[in-house]
Amino acid sequence: MIRILEGADAVATSEGSDVGRALLRLISGGPTAQYPRPAELNFELRLREATMRAALELNGSGAAFETFENSRCNPEYWRREPNGAFRLRADRRPAGAIRDIFANGPMYGFECATAIVIVFYKAVLDSIGDAAYDRLFANTYLFHWNVDRDLGLTTIPTVRYIPGDCLYFDNPDVNPETMQWQGENVIDLGGDRYYGHGIGIRNAKGMIEALNAHRRPGATRSAYLLPQATRPDYIRLSLSAGSPFGDALPPGLPFRARIGHSLYMYR
Repeated sequence: MIRILEGADAVATSEGSDVGRALLRLISGGPTAQYPRPAELNFELRLREATMRAALELNGSGAAFETFENSRCNPEYWRREPNGAFRLRADRRPAGAIRDIFANGPMYGFECATAIVIVFYKAVLDSIGDAAYDRLFANTYLFHWNVDRDLGLTTIPTVRYIPGDCLYFDNPDVNPETMQWQGENVIDLGGDRYYGHGIGIRNAKGMIEALNAHRRPGATRSAYLLPQATRPDYIRLSLSAGSPFGDALPPGLPFRARIGHSLYMYR
């Protein structure tokens, strides 16, 4: 169920997309998700779509999978740190530096957690524009799960996954000689399709098979999908960026009920 606290009278519909309508149905069918206004819900729908697009773009960019020891970046935009992290150069804008990863992918190599963070940053950039992005993410530092607090990534226990979520396939019997395959962070693309940096786009069975190929000799436990999801703080991002998409939601809304100033949507 979705609860919108204020602005029930302002809810309108836009042409939207098939993906946006599907996301709205998924969100409304789960536990109560609360939004201050329709604009924040609309922002989440748009950003989830942008996240899936960014994952596909990174998959096709030519950026390589590398361990921290062997990571690489374009020195025109980033300074590589001794620990394998990338720090934004002081004379470069964050928006341009993130776009360069997608434009000049072969110059970059990083592991799967950094890849997911890059996907989220690109999705936010595509959603809020250069000016707001540069203001919010002025000191970008790419290293594993070290993210800007404005992104607000949070991992929650759940088995109700929504496209645009980051999920994790764990490999408990990983071969100690290939610890980089102890698991795979992925973006849920919907329809049993996942993007994982270094593996590519596969279904759940394919992700598990890829990880199982890197188990220790005599392993008895298979890789598996953890019951959790990692998501940005959509409401905080929307408010920080000025709710750029307005109140119009996709058509085909779930059932609606108005109680006081609040609007409830469910299916």
